[in-house]
Amino acid sequence: MLKTTIKKFEALTANELYTILRLRSEVFVVEQDCVYQDLDDKDKKALHVIGWYGNTIVAYTRIFDVKLYFNEASIGRVVVEQKHRSKGFGIDIMNASIDAIKKHYNQAQIKISAQTYLIKFYNKLGFKEQGKPYLEDGIPHTAMIKN
Repeated sequence: MLKTTIKKFEALTANELYTILRLRSEVFVVEQDCVYQDLDDKDKKALHVIGWYGNTIVAYTRIFDVKLYFNEASIGRVVVEQKHRSKGFGIDIMNASIDAIKKHYNQAQIKISAQTYLIKFYNKLGFKEQGKPYLEDGIPHTAMIKN
């Protein structure tokens, strides 16, 4: 089972931050073969939802209050370590992120920029497509909203 913790940027330990950035790089840069600037200064404004399997970080998202990323509250940098994807941790980390937005920001409406191939995954969590697909860092994405 995935255990989650939620931390402000300043509360992350050096080891946690290093592991999170390594995981994001492994998936978004290496696995998806996408060169982009992951370190965008938005981490400092986000709450970080960390998924632990035992003592290891295996899943992660960052969440934002209204108008810090989109006009709505939002979830981004959704990632699960490749070898742990068959365990349902994607659903677990997203549910923890949705709950964290409700608890910390008192918001029900959430916007994400979803990689288009994951639309059905996000549909299962109550997100609906908004508008036409677009390219973000060379990868097809679709805006999605959960009310």
